[in-house]
Amino acid sequence: MLLTGWFSFRDGEATAGDVLALRRVEDVLRGTGLPYDVAWSPRFRPEALHLDRLWPEDYTHLVFVCGPLHGPQIEELHRRFAHCVRIAVGTSVIDPASTAVTGFHRVLPRDGPDSEPVEDLAARAPDVPARPVVGVILTHGQAEYGHLRRHGQVAEEVTRWLAGKDCGRLELETRLDTHDWHLSATPAQLQSVLARLDLVVTDRLHGLVIALRVGTPVLAVDPVAGGAKLTAQARACGWPALVPAERLDVRQLDRWWDWCLTGGRVTARQIRDGFREGTVPDSADRLVEALARPVPG
Repeated sequence: MLLTGWFSFRDGEATAGDVLALRRVEDVLRGTGLPYDVAWSPRFRPEALHLDRLWPEDYTHLVFVCGPLHGPQIEELHRRFAHCVRIAVGTSVIDPASTAVTGFHRVLPRDGPDSEPVEDLAARAPDVPARPVVGVILTHGQAEYGHLRRHGQVAEEVTRWLAGKDCGRLELETRLDTHDWHLSATPAQLQSVLARLDLVVTDRLHGLVIALRVGTPVLAVDPVAGGAKLTAQARACGWPALVPAERLDVRQLDRWWDWCLTGGRVTARQIRDGFREGTVPDSADRLVEALARPVPG
């Protein structure tokens, strides 16, 4: 048996729902003991089994999982696997008369014009363990640092490293905008997002400070050679999880990642509580005194 779906085509796509639907089908098949293979898109899983690298004659059944039944890619499956029993499961039928639909010997739809809708297969897929949810706040700007800028290098290395971490990633901005729905319009909106995260990865000063304001651990990377305002602010806040641009490597990132997701949680909450108590004076506390002083000269 060969399991296929839109996740199998070279120019198709693998959605979370499609893959969960596949996991539901696999779970059922494992209970029967029936052997099967899964065909994956080479763009999504280069190391896996691909449609263009298998022998159709090795299979007696082809199962198409999830998604809409339409288009030339599915029609090509019918031609290539014409000798197989072909079944579609958990799919949407848009045009029951289309070749993509009629080419199947059996269609078990989730919805269609001639059937009552049923639960999508993803709904009853096996449970998956929760992963850390990580906010990513990076900048490519800050031209004021001139030749000391390492922003491009830092963003490239950090995002390449993050792509290999098993986590939910959420790209965020500290910039506010009252017209662009992608961005927060108020600090409260951004704080509400950061408070629900397990970790923030940032090279921005306010990415560090605002995350710590809500008690969320921060893996900070200073993008300026020799250290600049981010390093200074981490020191002022008493936050240790900081990587200088000159020492940016996977080992350092992994080390602080592990700490942030364990002991760093407690430290972040302690710093948050210190902010709220206001026991350490900041420059605003000294503003009134500065205003009362005569201007020199």
